[in-house]
Amino acid sequence: MAKQISDLKLGILGGGQLGRMMIQEAINYNVTTLVLDPDADAPCKHICNHFTHGSISDYDSVYNFGKKADIITIEIEKVNIEALEQLEKEGKLVFPQARVIRLIQDKGVQKQFFKENDIPTAPFQLVSNKKELINPNFPFPYMLKQRKDGYDGKGVMKMESPADIDAAFDSPSLIEELVDFEKEVAIIVARNSDGEMKTFPMVEMEFNAEANLVEFLISPSTYPEDLQLKAENIAKNVALALNITGILAVEMFITKDGEILVNELAPRPHNSGHHSIEGNFVSQFEQHLRAICNLPLGDTRSRSNAVMINLLGEKGHDGVAVYEGLEKIMALDGVYVHLYGKKYTKPFRKMGHVTIVDQNREQAIEKANLVKNTLKVIS
Repeated sequence: MAKQISDLKLGILGGGQLGRMMIQEAINYNVTTLVLDPDADAPCKHICNHFTHGSISDYDSVYNFGKKADIITIEIEKVNIEALEQLEKEGKLVFPQARVIRLIQDKGVQKQFFKENDIPTAPFQLVSNKKELINPNFPFPYMLKQRKDGYDGKGVMKMESPADIDAAFDSPSLIEELVDFEKEVAIIVARNSDGEMKTFPMVEMEFNAEANLVEFLISPSTYPEDLQLKAENIAKNVALALNITGILAVEMFITKDGEILVNELAPRPHNSGHHSIEGNFVSQFEQHLRAICNLPLGDTRSRSNAVMINLLGEKGHDGVAVYEGLEKIMALDGVYVHLYGKKYTKPFRKMGHVTIVDQNREQAIEKANLVKNTLKVIS
């Protein structure tokens, strides 16, 4: 690349926790960071070099912001694609590429992409409105997902019977056969512009059913090596088919009969890779920077067992955040706290995460349960 990494201006669309952790790594390389976010008090505001308060879905805001950067990246997919496409035409580097973001913004297009590229995924059907739910191609129960704007468990419903149709989304959606899965897993793959590609070890996820968010993540997985290798190859095949530059999180189901099905993609640093800051030789955030700057990719091996817990706002609490039990958990060995700089909490809002590292997997899980029961975000 013509410029050294320390001379680069990196524009990040979105100023939440993912951008914040990306900036924490970018600081180590003297990268100048610019952030655009609609929240005047976004978590990135005080740690980036230049903060712009504005909409990431507005054409002019994104276009004018992008003109000031050498490389533009995202921390959320809900951005103005047309502005990014124009910036690319004018020679700006946009990673992940605008066409990749466009594909991933629409879950229906994403599923069609899986089908066309022989990527294993659950059977699905596209629908335009809720009337089309009356006679689906497969029986109840099934999953209903809005094609656009769903994230963090929003825009997803389980349809148990025809009685649920009245309350269903009345917008372009997809219905998906309910997968009887044993475990949800994820693999993060990174790819630079030269085509060098590396995967992080497979992680296992436990969900908070009420919030429909990852509550607990365990790395590395204890599934047999051949199954993990199969999952890694699927993740690499997806990255190759997309021809992506940057980080790609590939969320998958392992079915009870040992099949692997791709669920969803995220073309950016992802919740399933937060543990890598302490748990791996290179973090997903540094790896993303390396990939988009077309630098050699880092060593993705695990340093030890790592368990990551999302720190969510407690039910019934809405207001200025108070972190109850913080000192107690800080007294434990191998416990690393990451707070996201959000002043206000509300039920199930992502306020931070905690990573527990231990050479003994069972001890790491035991300590993680202790942290989960001790540290609470209240108001």
